[in-house]
This record gives sequence, structure tokens and C-alpha cells, in this order.
Amino acid sequence: MVPFTRRKFLGSTFNGIGALALGDLLSRESHGEISAVDPLAVRKQHLPRRAKHCIFLFMQGGVSQLDSFEYKPELNKIHGKRLPRIPDISGELQGRLSFPHVAIGSPFKFQQHGESGHWFSDLFPQLAQHADQIAMVRGIRTDNQNHGPSTLHVTTGSQFPGSPSVGSWVSYGLGSPNRDMPGYIVIQDPRGAPVNGAAVWANGYLPAAYQGTLLRSKGTPILNLARPVGVSVAQQRREFDLLTSLNRRHLTSRSEDTELAARINAYELAFRMQTEAPHLVSLTGETQKTQQLYGLDDPVTAGFGRQCLLARRLVESGVRYTMLVHGVQIGSHSWDDHGDVKGGMTRHSREVDRPVAALLTDLKERGLLEETLVVWASEMGRTPFRNGAVGNKPGREHNSWNLVMWMAGGDVKGGASVGETDEFGLRSVNGEIHIRDVHATILNLMGLDDDRLRYLHAGRLRQLTDIGGDVLRKIIG
Repeated sequence: MVPFTRRKFLGSTFNGIGALALGDLLSRESHGEISAVDPLAVRKQHLPRRAKHCIFLFMQGGVSQLDSFEYKPELNKIHGKRLPRIPDISGELQGRLSFPHVAIGSPFKFQQHGESGHWFSDLFPQLAQHADQIAMVRGIRTDNQNHGPSTLHVTTGSQFPGSPSVGSWVSYGLGSPNRDMPGYIVIQDPRGAPVNGAAVWANGYLPAAYQGTLLRSKGTPILNLARPVGVSVAQQRREFDLLTSLNRRHLTSRSEDTELAARINAYELAFRMQTEAPHLVSLTGETQKTQQLYGLDDPVTAGFGRQCLLARRLVESGVRYTMLVHGVQIGSHSWDDHGDVKGGMTRHSREVDRPVAALLTDLKERGLLEETLVVWASEMGRTPFRNGAVGNKPGREHNSWNLVMWMAGGDVKGGASVGETDEFGLRSVNGEIHIRDVHATILNLMGLDDDRLRYLHAGRLRQLTDIGGDVLRKIIG
């Protein structure tokens, strides 16, 4: 046996090292070098797509697809009885099915709408009017049915903390046409934060410029943004100019210091935001008709109505990606209805149906829907059964096998549908759709190629879908 010398070892590894370097160079070339001085500079799409902006509507807690967008009359026929044996079930769902359980039929009426024939329960009468603008994605699979990991999986592509959110990837890929606001803005439920808090909109291992910025609906729009009392605009401008001059002098001999260059840009952005942000969150310029459209005249719909109206204003101002969160942690203000699914779904849907329908209407009337991708999501679906007896107010358990999402706007094929679920709405049939496929589709609809949108981290080219996803072309026009 010929000994494996050091020279042979170095020779055999040389090509591998070179391939890594080449991969990084090709990745940079395909995407375009990101400027450290202006990381949010507008960049070209990989694909010709109409959408320039994205509004991501995230319903915290796990929306029951069986009481909203999935009509399953078989469930009502076996209500109160055990589900028939279903093969090839694994994980936590298998455990739930092995314990005593009963099928729970939906207490709501369903009807088909539009030429598409999409099913909507009577909880969403106003959203149903947009049936032919919406593309449904059914039977989506996530890898975990616990709130924490699944929330991260849907919003960042990973069950584990530390990965960039979808909005961060979009901002990284396209930059932002608004020079006076962050490219990625988050407006959470005015009653509190979602599970995982800021990790839901974090930048992960991407540069900090791509993290979501929380926009508050009351008081100072962004924390620590207000000018100190007693400091005039002119005085602050002089202070910034001096700071910028000193930083740039420091940078001349440290051109490789991208963090310092980015910090210079961040100071300038913060100064401009002091004027722009208060203007954007002020609704005084909106007509009474528009405010009523979004439900600001009703205390039930006013909270999410304001979020949706602000999202439209952000699109108008050029903000690239806006994430709206409805629901707080796991409790009465989330969609986590283990008990009393009838009462819970009635409350939640009343808060969002009118505002979401208004958002689609308003965007369309202003000619903005064709350039805005709107996505409805939650972290999981619900089971067609509950463990134990029916009880007086039955609810539903977690189900990572059948999340239902929908999209509208941009190049979405309105009225289309992809994915099929079984007669009980438990899981997909005729081919599984994984959440990574949905992420690849969102990127595609924003003009980004998932396999080209990569970032070198810890010696590996990373991407939103991790191992790659299949674009759902049936819903792309």
C-alpha cells in the first residue's frame, strides 16, 4: 500500500478548496456584489416578475383550515366518532391518533365562490368576494407541530433560531426602493408579540441591514428614533455631519471594514427616518371612506385594520417587504383553539376578514395589487379530531400535515389551487407540498431564484429553503 504523504494530501484537497472559492465567486457574480456602504441599494430580479413588494400576513397560533378554507362534509357525518384507521402516520400526530379521540365536524357553513369555486366558510364573507384573485395552497407540510419550532419554520425556513426570515432574504436579494425607511418592516398585533418574538423577523446570519424593523402603531413609530428634547434639526444635522466625517476618515485606512461602512449608512437612514416614519404611521390624510373600508370605525376590526392600512401605505412609499402579525403568544388572542373552536374562530375571523378584504380591494383600486404579492400564512393547520370526548365546546389539536396558505397579487394565477387533501382534511394526498416549496414559490413570485439567492456562512452556501424547494408553478400566471 502506497503511503498517503502530506504532499498527496495537499494535492488532493487543493481542488476542493478551489471549488469552494469558485462557488463563492459565482454566487457573488450571479447575484451582484452587495454594497457595504448601501446594502439596500436596488438590485435586479433574477426572473421577470411583476411583484415589487410583499405583504406577509401571519396568523399566530395555527388557523383551523377545516373551519375556514377546507370543506370536509365527511367530518360532520362521523362527528363524535373515532376516525377510521389511517396508515403511514408518524410522529406526534400518530401519538395523538393512538389515544382516545373523536372526529369534530365544522360548526360553520361552507359555500363555493367565484368562477374558481374556492370554498370559504361563512366566517370569511368579505374575503370570499376575492375568491378569483386568490390562489390556494393546500396540504402544506412542516417538520414540527409545536408552536415555537413551527413558527420559525414557516417564517425563516428552519425550526431552529438563527436563520434569516423570508423578508430578510427578499431584502437581501432585491434591496429597497425607499431610501428613507428600512426595506423590511414588521407591524405586530397591538396586544403583544408572537411566539419567538423578534426571531420571527430576524436577519439571522445575513447582515443586520436585512432584519425586520418593528413599527409601533402608537407613540414613537420606532424605538429610540425620536430626536432628543431641545435638539433642533439643524443641530442634529451638524452632529451627524461631524460624525460622518470622522467615520469616513477612519474608514479610509480600513476599506475592508464593512461593518463601519454599514454603520455610516445606518446613521444617515435613521436621520431620514425621523421625518418619514411619523408621516407614514399618521392616518390623518386618509379619507373617512378608506378608514371605514378597513374597519377602523369598529373596535373589533380597528386593530388589524390599522395594520393593513399601514401596510398599503408602506407599499405606496416603496417599502419592499411588510410583515403583519395577528395573534399574541398562545392564549385567547391567538388562533390556538384546542377548545371551543367555534367561539375562537368566530372571534379571530371577525378581527381580520374585513381588514384583509379591504387590503386586497384598496391595492387593486390603486393599481398596486399587480405589483404586490400578498401571502396569508399560519404556523400549522389543525386536526379533524380532538383527544378525549366531544365535550360542550370542542376544539382541535395541532397538525403539521395540512397547513393551508393563500396568495394574491403580482403574477399569482387568481382562482388557482395546488395541493389536495384527504376526505377528513388530515393531510395531503397525491404528492406532498413542503413549506420549502412554498418559500421557493414566494421567492420566484418576487423575481428571485432560490438556487441563486445564496449567502456564504460558516463555510457553506446557505439559502432560504436549505436543501432547495420546488416552485409551485400551477399558481403562477
